[in-house]
Parts: sequence; C-alpha cells; structure tokens
Amino acid sequence: MTLPFREKFAGESPYGAPQLNVPICLNVNENPYPPSSELIADITQAVASAAANLNRYPDRDFMELRTDLATYLAEESGVKLAPEQIFAANGSNEIMVELLQAFGGPGRTVVSFAPTYSMYPEYARNTESRWMAGRRTEDFDLDLTHVRELIARERPALILVASPNNPTGTALAQEDLVELLETTWNSGPGEDTASLVVVDEAYAEFRRDGVSSALELLDEYPHLVVTRTMSKAFGAAGLRLGYMAAARPIVEQVTIVRLPYHLSSLTQAAARAALAHRAKLSEQIRQIRAEREKLVRELAGLGLEVAQSDANFLMFGLFEDTHSVWQALLARGVLIREVGPRGFLRVSIGTPAENVAFLTALTEVLS
Repeated sequence: MTLPFREKFAGESPYGAPQLNVPICLNVNENPYPPSSELIADITQAVASAAANLNRYPDRDFMELRTDLATYLAEESGVKLAPEQIFAANGSNEIMVELLQAFGGPGRTVVSFAPTYSMYPEYARNTESRWMAGRRTEDFDLDLTHVRELIARERPALILVASPNNPTGTALAQEDLVELLETTWNSGPGEDTASLVVVDEAYAEFRRDGVSSALELLDEYPHLVVTRTMSKAFGAAGLRLGYMAAARPIVEQVTIVRLPYHLSSLTQAAARAALAHRAKLSEQIRQIRAEREKLVRELAGLGLEVAQSDANFLMFGLFEDTHSVWQALLARGVLIREVGPRGFLRVSIGTPAENVAFLTALTEVLS
C-alpha cells in the first residue's frame, strides 16, 4: 500500500528548535521568568470557572478577550483600537497562516526580506502561496530601492516584515515602514489592489525607548496588519495566544477561514487572567531590557560583533565555525541557537544568573 503523500513535502522536516535537558536554555527567546504565584492562582481560578462549562462550545467571537487586548495595546503603545479590530488565535503562527489562507494561496506571491523568521516560507508552502525572499543590507535594514524593485516585479499579495526582526533583533525604522506602505498602495496581484503589509511585532514590548510601533500607522494605512503575541513579554509561551490588529475588513476576511471555535474557553480564560497582571509583568520587561544592554557590553568586550537589538535576544559573532562554538557551549551546559546569517549565533536574554553562566562558558570557549 502506498499512502497519498504530496511531492512538495518530500524530504521536508518539521519546524523545531532543539529541546535538550541542559541547565541553561537560551535558544528560543522565551521570557526566563516563570509566572508569579499570584498569577498562577488567578489563572487557576479563571480556568476552573471556565471548566464548569466545558460541555459547551467556547465563545467563538471572544469579545471580552478582544476588549482586554485592545485596552492593553492602548496602554502599551498609546493606540486606541476597537475590539472588532483585534483577532486572536493559537499563537501568532496561526494568525499568520490564517492571513495567508485569506489573502494568499495559489497564484499569489508572499514576499519577505532575508534574513528573517524561518517559518515564513513554510506558511507560504502550506497555503500553496508562492514564496519570494528579497535581501537586506549589511546592517540588516531594508534596502528600499531593492524593496521597490522587488514589489514592482512580483506584485505580492502579502509582505511579511518582522520588527524587531528575528533572528537579527533589529527594528524597522518608522520612516522605512511608511515608505513600504506608500509603495504598496497599488502593488497587489490585481488591478488597483494593495499588497497586505504584515508587521510581525512578536518582540515589540522589548523595544528601546523612542522606537515606534507599527500600530501607530493603522488608522492611516488600511492595508497594514500588526501581529503580537503573549508568548514573549507576558512569559506565556505555553499559553499559545497570538493576536493581530487591523482594519475591520481584514479581520472579517480572516474569520471566514478560521476553524470553528478555534480558541478554547480555557485559553480565553487564562489569557484574560494574564492580561490583568500586565502592570506587574512590565517590570520583568524592564529587567530583561536592562540585562540585554548589559550583555551587549559584555559581548563587545570579548571582541565580538553584536547586532543592534530591540528584542529579548542578541545575534552575535563573527565565527568561522559557528557549529563548533555552539557545540562547545552545549558541552558546558548552555544551549543557544544556530540560526541567522553565516558567522552569527543567537542567544536569548535570560535571568542575571543565566546570563553570567552563558558569558562564563563563552569566555572559556573563546580562550
């Protein structure tokens, strides 16, 4: 018997960073601080209350959660949005897939600029969308001349831009985003259609003071989508809650392709409980940002090149053999990530103790 395998998946491997049992795990950009006992208690209570009605389907429109998310974004970025402009799913990964299902597909092109998040081409592959990756400058910024040429040639349905970018950590300058949005008014796959510009802000809460969010441009550009997640800043990677902010017609189109009752009652309850603790969680963000800047100085002191980061990780190098450095760190109980441009490695910002352990191990390796 032969199963009906699809040729396009031949030789492909599932996405996934190494999950190894080592003392120091700094490879997947998690928030290193576990939930507080108060937050755990509130989540437990909220989930227990929701569990009393598990025989019923969840609220498929989850307006209470969307209202809470809109309130949070207004506090975090100063941008006030209607709850109807917010849509959530099981991680920002699912949001991205739904956007490509709604606006991409056969005969349509998705564009991004490498190096960037390694899952983007897989979203395109899985939705039968054509994938095209342009390039970035040596400083990992967008080359706007190249961007305009690529968009004019490809007429993409969607453009995916991470800011801060993964794996580099660099944020997209607001003036560059404005130029990208202006360029894409009539660049879509059909006559007089725009390309959807999706700005992936998974790490936006860690940006430095003065660095803007793409949310500030939503009112002016109806073809802009901004995605966020609770995995990083909220220390809730295990929750799997991502969301997007966009004009209502975009949100309405995404609801057409979503799975029925895709967001469980338990997820909704836990997310709302976590959002209620956002003031306390903001202190963790400040600690992580301070540790990031300290780690930048320490790595530079070792003679290494460090990419400017507005995220909760750093890309550093340059190494002739990144794998040997990665392996030597692993042998010392420190797991970081082999990802990104040649010669670079990526390390997540950990607790102060974890960062010291990483630097100690790296110093030994370099010597």
